[in-house]
Amino acid sequence: MPITVLIVDDQELMRMGLKMVLNAHEDITVVGEAANGAAAITQTRLLAPDVVLMDVRMPVVDGVTATERIVESGGASRVLVMTTFDLDEHALGALRAGASGFLLKDTPPEELIAAIRNVAAGDAVVSPKVTKRLLSRFIGEAPAPTRDVSVFDVLTGREREVLEQLAGGRSNAEIAEQLFLSEATVKTHVGRVLTKLGLRDRVQAVVLAYETGLVRPGA
Repeated sequence: MPITVLIVDDQELMRMGLKMVLNAHEDITVVGEAANGAAAITQTRLLAPDVVLMDVRMPVVDGVTATERIVESGGASRVLVMTTFDLDEHALGALRAGASGFLLKDTPPEELIAAIRNVAAGDAVVSPKVTKRLLSRFIGEAPAPTRDVSVFDVLTGREREVLEQLAGGRSNAEIAEQLFLSEATVKTHVGRVLTKLGLRDRVQAVVLAYETGLVRPGA
């Protein structure tokens, strides 16, 4: 079955270009388009796409609000945000609302395709180090944690170590090297961390780590 995608952008030319790129691949099918967040919410409910490719700055309802409502609906659709700037406060808002990551609008087509495939498979596509820069700038400026660190009490000591490494911007391979584990073991630990904390992906785990003060800027 092909990966189904809903394209959300207020610029018609952008939607047309994205549709041409995506439909050129046999394993991806664009099932709909929306010009604002309100239409995106409706179309997601009707079409249940695997991936919603979401612009963040739009009229009527912005991409952050639309992402939040789509995630809260409990459906299986995952949101991949597209933004113009890598340090975009709106992009951070979308991540906190439950997006599975974000890409820059000038991302090469092959990277866009890979990102959509990864998101559809349940992974996050934003670089951990880019996520760290975002969180350091916006969440890290908060004078005190906004969440209670006791949320991590359900984790084992090793799982908490893995989370700290993950939130520090390290890939599975880097975590494995740092903790003297195999990549397969790290992947298993990451999966258990997400399950126990009720998180959708690595991006949300990083956000939570910063919001609780488990990881601070410069850590």
